[in-house]
Amino acid sequence: MAANQGKLIIISAPSGGGKTTLVSYVLSMIPELTFSISATSRPKRAHEIEGKDYYFLTNEQFKEKIINQEFVEWEEVYDGLFYGTLKSVVERTLDSGQHLIFDVDVIGGLNIKKQFGNQALSIFISPPDLLILEQRLRSRSTDTEDSIRQRIQKAAQEMEYAASFDVVLINDQLDPAKAEILAIINRFLNHV
Repeated sequence: MAANQGKLIIISAPSGGGKTTLVSYVLSMIPELTFSISATSRPKRAHEIEGKDYYFLTNEQFKEKIINQEFVEWEEVYDGLFYGTLKSVVERTLDSGQHLIFDVDVIGGLNIKKQFGNQALSIFISPPDLLILEQRLRSRSTDTEDSIRQRIQKAAQEMEYAASFDVVLINDQLDPAKAEILAIINRFLNHV
């Protein structure tokens, strides 16, 4: 890693685990972090902004970028629903010496860690248990009953990967989780 090369912070969790809330908090507290905007083939939600929340692609566009090897990582998270991180975004940010924070799926997070090694810190945000996770998903009111069921099944599988991350943070209460993640990331960024 070059002296002026940026570092990567990878935040992964099952859907509803609180990673987006924690990433938003960290971004507000550490101004030298840049958010890595993922690409997705899922439909845009009403509050989301193209190029700020995600790069929204059609399935055809996403598959073309896969063929052209334009992703650092990508995954078909659910049948016909893709997420991935564009190489061009990562390279441009790191080469400028900025640090990059990722809000990514568990498998995507592990794939990024594998590619960047010690230049990356991987943090798994774990809900206290699956029942609490289900309650969080229901309270968002953004998913159908079938979608919630799929997300809970997937969460159970993803929790099995927690030990593969550098750090596992249990998001039981939000304020202590915020303090803990901030301390962990600051230690990593300030370690030479």
